[in-house]
Amino acid sequence: MARSPLDHPNIILINCDDLGYGDLGCYGSKYNRTPFLDKMAKNGVRFTDFYMASPVCSPSRGAMLTGCYPRRVGFGSFEGLLVLFPGQPVGLNTEEITIARVLKQADYATKIVGKWHCGDQPEFLPTRHGFDSYYGLPYSNDMGCQVGAFQYPPLPLLRDEEVIQEQPDQASLTERYVEESVRFIREHKDEPFFLYLAHMYVHLPIYVPWRFLKSSINGPYGAAVECIDWSVGVLLYELRRLGLEENTLVIFTSDNGSRDRSEGGSNAPLRGTKSTTWEGGQRVPCIMYCPGVIPAGITCPELATAMDFLPTLARLAGVKIPEDRIIDGKDILDLMRGIPGAHSPYDAFYYYYMDNLEAVKSGPWKLHISRNRQPVCELYNLEKDIGETADVAGSYTDIVKMLMEKADLIREDIGDAITGVTGNNCRPIGRVANAKPLTQYDEDYPYIMALYDLPYVG
Repeated sequence: MARSPLDHPNIILINCDDLGYGDLGCYGSKYNRTPFLDKMAKNGVRFTDFYMASPVCSPSRGAMLTGCYPRRVGFGSFEGLLVLFPGQPVGLNTEEITIARVLKQADYATKIVGKWHCGDQPEFLPTRHGFDSYYGLPYSNDMGCQVGAFQYPPLPLLRDEEVIQEQPDQASLTERYVEESVRFIREHKDEPFFLYLAHMYVHLPIYVPWRFLKSSINGPYGAAVECIDWSVGVLLYELRRLGLEENTLVIFTSDNGSRDRSEGGSNAPLRGTKSTTWEGGQRVPCIMYCPGVIPAGITCPELATAMDFLPTLARLAGVKIPEDRIIDGKDILDLMRGIPGAHSPYDAFYYYYMDNLEAVKSGPWKLHISRNRQPVCELYNLEKDIGETADVAGSYTDIVKMLMEKADLIREDIGDAITGVTGNNCRPIGRVANAKPLTQYDEDYPYIMALYDLPYVG
């Protein structure tokens, strides 16, 4: 007997790497063709005020998986670094509860395909965090042995916890990821499943199949975006073919904003890029599609975040979120379904760069309070000035005061390195002894170096 749409729906979470707010056709792109994603948005819900909890990879992914601000789970910084690197002795604590662990309580089959970036030591890998299986790269695709750049060990492709290939041909990886995803869907079509597909695109260096490159009007970047779109089309086709479309929730988003426009990406009309707490660093595309649950043609202007996935998906699966710890994410099912009168559950949202509190948002107002570890006081009305161009702090001192008070509350809760406040409710990052990279460069090993492989620049 087929399950009803709201009875343990299948879940596919697609997360891109460095894809910008303005990189999809349904978000205004004139450079990239994304017909499958545009159709998905037309027939589902498109969020316009959706945020990642960090403007860089590791913290945003850890926050998304745990439903918590990065600092809460020890993911603000990594021994002084922005993100995790090969062989570091730190990663996501195995005591943390991830989306996968929550869904396992409801007997979901769980799998991640693609980029992990929450620690590469065995103790931190996905199979130790509620995922039944893993296929992909444990960190960013530039942390390998590109020609002329041997500062990192060979890039490891993992199956579960085993390295099955060193320095794989990156131009073929997306197709391999799609094949692995389709295989998982077919194997678990008769039971609820959770697939987390974490693309390597559009992180540098960009390698794409020739068929996309030759048709792109936006160079390799546009080709990578169109390859992502193709992958979404394959998965949606497979769901229809198997009769699973009505009770499968598909979520599409990005881990942070895009890089500079000169590299092909766009956060338009937002200000700023990846690695900044301007809107372009953390406000990202988010599309959700499930014909049996989400009405077609919804645009949601309410604030929502990737931290909301955990409590929302728990509700859909019929399980409770952990009660022994603070979870920052909120249940946004009513926003997803377009329920009349539904509003954002957030009183405030906080922008952190590493362990530094840099901005606070409440309603239409966003107050920047620090930048580059220096205090600032800049107020923007995002409803009237989405590009953060007109500082109105001098005209709205009462709003500034209100947002400063909210900043003090989050400092007391999870801290702020700039003001030296530790925070009362932070949990420790995972740590191991005797950490080492998963691979070692061997000058005699015949690594694959594609003919188009060029020294990494930028």
